[in-house]
Amino acid sequence: MKNSLLLLILASCFISCTNTKKVETVERAFYFWKKSSLRLENGKELNRLNIRKIYVKLFEVDYSEARGNFPYSKNRPSAYDYKEYDSITFVPTIFIKNEIFPYNDEQSLDKLADNIVFLVQKYSSEELYGGKANIFAYDEIQIDCDWTKSTKEKYFYLLKKIKELSKKKLSCTVRLYPYKYPDIMGVPPVDKVTLMCYNLIKPLSQQSKNSILDIEELKKYLNEFRTYPVHLDIALPTFYWTQHYQNNRFIRLMDISTNEVKKFATAVKPLWYQVERDTSINYNIYLKAGDQLKCEDVPAAAITEVISIIKKNVALDKNITVSLFDLDDSTFAQYTHEEISGFFSDFTK
Repeated sequence: MKNSLLLLILASCFISCTNTKKVETVERAFYFWKKSSLRLENGKELNRLNIRKIYVKLFEVDYSEARGNFPYSKNRPSAYDYKEYDSITFVPTIFIKNEIFPYNDEQSLDKLADNIVFLVQKYSSEELYGGKANIFAYDEIQIDCDWTKSTKEKYFYLLKKIKELSKKKLSCTVRLYPYKYPDIMGVPPVDKVTLMCYNLIKPLSQQSKNSILDIEELKKYLNEFRTYPVHLDIALPTFYWTQHYQNNRFIRLMDISTNEVKKFATAVKPLWYQVERDTSINYNIYLKAGDQLKCEDVPAAAITEVISIIKKNVALDKNITVSLFDLDDSTFAQYTHEEISGFFSDFTK
């Protein structure tokens, strides 16, 4: 009996030890996803935070019968925007709609891979006085795509072709469902992946829950210690949005925070506000008295809780990159310097 108890205690200690691999260094990063200049009023805050990497979305890829695969929502950089960020590594990032894959075969995916690599090269430099000048150097490309079980083979084929043609390191994003079920969703053929720990609920599907980050929903995927076959980095949400409804009908997503909404609307239940008077926002959005607003943001305490859940349940290497989504002046208005710094440093504690 004593021997059995001793073995049980030793086994428990072994499991506990194997589940607590210590992160030693965190590379601090942001995503920059907006179609606008990278120049920020709070650019100096990046230096204070010791930010060393920015994932910059250059364009998205969609498909139409008339055009085939085509890039849109382009965000072409300029040397002027990037000149003050010489201490930061930039990673060109491309979002690919999962809906394109049923319309593609290997031949068209070969062409798409070639076009993606060409555009990344083109956007990383610019014509200057009759020659080309580098805007930023890069040794990695990241692809963002919500692939499914039915599209994984074509998506993974595209990833292989991009890596082959670019001769760069290749990374991609992975949502929590494919992270938890790699046997169903496959493991992408890349050098590393970034685990996106947010957007688990479709924005309009559950009115009582925060679609950006719901802790209970997150726990369904990070509910036991797991090791992923590819190196894992982490992405956390620091963005917000407000859903606008008239007569219970969704109208639009608005880039305004809960604190802004409180100035002209009254709380009616968790997350929800009602507009008290006709209101104009930035002269281009008009709200009527009685309109309903669902405000979704992520308090610092919620992000800290997510980090604790990740550390307990996700096998991380000693050296990881932690990225915040996304880089905007409003990020520094939502959180203090200490809070943002803690989103990175908490992984090593």
